[in-house]
Amino acid sequence: MDRRVAQRDRTLTPPFSHPRWRAWPGRAVALLLAGVVAAGFSGLLAEWQWRAVSDLWQSAYLRQVIWFSVYQATLSTGLSLLLAIPVARALHRHPMFAGRGLLLRLTELSLVLPTIVAAFALVAVYGRSGWLNTALDGVGLPFRWNLYGLQGILLAHVFFNAPLAARILLQGLERIPANQWRIAAQLGLTSGPLWRTLEWPALRRVLPGLAVFIFILCFTSFAIVMTLGGGPSATTIEVAIYQSLRYEFDFSRAALLAMVQLLICGSLWLVASRHGTNRNLVPGANDQPGTLRRDARRRDRVLLYLFLVFLALPLLAVVFRGLPGLLGEAGDSQVWWSLGRSLSVALVAAILSCSCGLAILAASQLARHSGHHLSARLLESSGHLTLLVPALVLGTGLFILLRPQLGQPHQGLALVAGINALMALPFVLQVLRGPFATLPPNSLRVADQLNLRGSYRLRWLLLPLLRRPLLLAAAYAAGLSLGDFSVIALFGSPSAPTLPLLLFQQLSAYRIEAASGTAFVMLALLFVVFYILNRWGDRRRRHPASRRLAAGEHAHA
Repeated sequence: MDRRVAQRDRTLTPPFSHPRWRAWPGRAVALLLAGVVAAGFSGLLAEWQWRAVSDLWQSAYLRQVIWFSVYQATLSTGLSLLLAIPVARALHRHPMFAGRGLLLRLTELSLVLPTIVAAFALVAVYGRSGWLNTALDGVGLPFRWNLYGLQGILLAHVFFNAPLAARILLQGLERIPANQWRIAAQLGLTSGPLWRTLEWPALRRVLPGLAVFIFILCFTSFAIVMTLGGGPSATTIEVAIYQSLRYEFDFSRAALLAMVQLLICGSLWLVASRHGTNRNLVPGANDQPGTLRRDARRRDRVLLYLFLVFLALPLLAVVFRGLPGLLGEAGDSQVWWSLGRSLSVALVAAILSCSCGLAILAASQLARHSGHHLSARLLESSGHLTLLVPALVLGTGLFILLRPQLGQPHQGLALVAGINALMALPFVLQVLRGPFATLPPNSLRVADQLNLRGSYRLRWLLLPLLRRPLLLAAAYAAGLSLGDFSVIALFGSPSAPTLPLLLFQQLSAYRIEAASGTAFVMLALLFVVFYILNRWGDRRRRHPASRRLAAGEHAHA
């Protein structure tokens, strides 16, 4: 019986199998992605000069930049994972932890929290006149925390990446079958044996890809290093590329550094993808508490509360310092114009990214259903091309290639929206891949019987069934676009900035009160976007046709 059911499900019509919905949209998107990356490469190669290679080995400054980029990324990755592993274990041990919901929400936002806002938040807490040094003054301690330099960069990277790593590692622990935990409890295994027999084997499958992911995030860090670097000795490749383009007009050096960065990031991603460890690097939406483990300890709760304070304190600083600044800047039209530009760019980027993701997944599933597994893998891999090419590297190539044609601010904003959509596409694909592949077979079968095809199938069946993951993917894409600074720094106009560029201009001009208000607006906007999209995703109302499909599914069963 099971064999007949499996055979029947294999002969199901795939979601986009109608002639109107052949694989051409997904193939067109894949070709477009390859064309954009190729255009970026051509822009880099257009300014390539072999003398720059000799400058790379002869220049002590360039060697220092490359070494510092690798050094700080390695330290940041190690510190983030060293903190994330005990936090993930503590969260898994205490499923009924009082602050679990808030902590999980903060870990979700860590992926899309604007880096320039986080840098300002850390300055408000750990800066020279921040809360920490003020508290040390109050108790009479002579120690002062210096945020700028390597220590500030490491702190900011741990603030960003440790919660993301903890959430992904927690998902790895939650995949351990419940019967294994029951057997371990019957055997009376303590923390050490549990780590060796259950936890470490589960985390070992996730750690390589996660380490590569965090390393690349830290290696390509731009806004944090620009804000907290503190001088030439703490300059990364991304900052050196930006300086070469914007201040020195040395396109050859920028192209060389971009190629070096591409070589390092691409090599790491290829190694990770070859071993299949670069998947499932986006926090999932399932945060249902599990069962209480017998090895739970009180010190786990202390660690979780300290971690929650570590994450929440800088965000609270943005709120407390930003509200007075926002009231003082309420009449400044530049903030609200920047808000409108950021929302426009984020909306376009989210729509483009989700549309491209659906097209690629539909074409991939149709190819796999037809037996063309290699074509399906190539289609999905095309959506991850931008992981191999960091945003600033791609932006550098396009900047060199298109700079004669870019004369109007709206042209730069349109290009920023397109690049942001491509950069968010890998995360959109990871959010949508699982739900898209596990669409209910009975619903598809009933849709076939009702002859529901083409755009009607998309509107009345697929979109209602994919409502929650699709809106979650849109939230990630919009959040990543709202916080983008590296691309807007290249293509944005100082006279028509988005919110991240405006915040950087205010910080550079030491307009701290105005920067506080702008940072608060960005943080509030991010929370509002996630709240609205999550509420829409949780709505249970369906279209009449989808209700009929569900009724037909139950009747058919």
